[in-house]
Amino acid sequence: MAFMSFSKKGLSATELQKQLGHARYRTVWPMMHRIRVAMGKRDNLYQLEGMVEFDEGYFSTETNEKDKQNLKRGRGSQKQTNVAVMAESTPLEDVETGKTSKHCRYFKMKVLKNHLSKEINPMVEENFDEKCIVFSDKSTSYIDIAQYVEVHIMEKSTKESTVKNLPWVHIAISNAKRNLLGIYHKINGKYLQSYLDEFCYKLNCISYDLI
Repeated sequence: MAFMSFSKKGLSATELQKQLGHARYRTVWPMMHRIRVAMGKRDNLYQLEGMVEFDEGYFSTETNEKDKQNLKRGRGSQKQTNVAVMAESTPLEDVETGKTSKHCRYFKMKVLKNHLSKEINPMVEENFDEKCIVFSDKSTSYIDIAQYVEVHIMEKSTKESTVKNLPWVHIAISNAKRNLLGIYHKINGKYLQSYLDEFCYKLNCISYDLI
């Protein structure tokens, strides 16, 4: 637990095995996943409040050799796993300079089996406080979110609107992809949620400001 939590960067089972010296890989690997599950349970204890950014990202996952011949390309590909990303984002303003920034308190990432509102809606109900204000793009999967929160603001996705309304979500997606690729290279989709739980746990323990 100490080795896995002392830095915001991840740690592979092979590297941790080297650090411990005497441990076996088949002991280290499952223990790391048990810790990741515990991290996810800890972050599931709270709901996102206030202003919340919501969007989705596609993460590359490992594919079985027998399925490679029938792979689709782009969205919907078996090599891409859809992940809902949520960030509790609060706008701030410097009273002296008038310069605006955004502070993020908590992140959450949840693996989705598909891109359907029947999966989005219960996730929103479980993870969002009913009094929060949610910002998202105009995806058809998000049209029912307003039933579960106080205000839902939808805006057509453009480069400008993303920077303005969903900055933390896309910073988190970019950092998570770079982190997972750099450390683990390939991830089985079965375990993607565990790795994301570890990533969010570490983000939520550190205070960030976006200027």
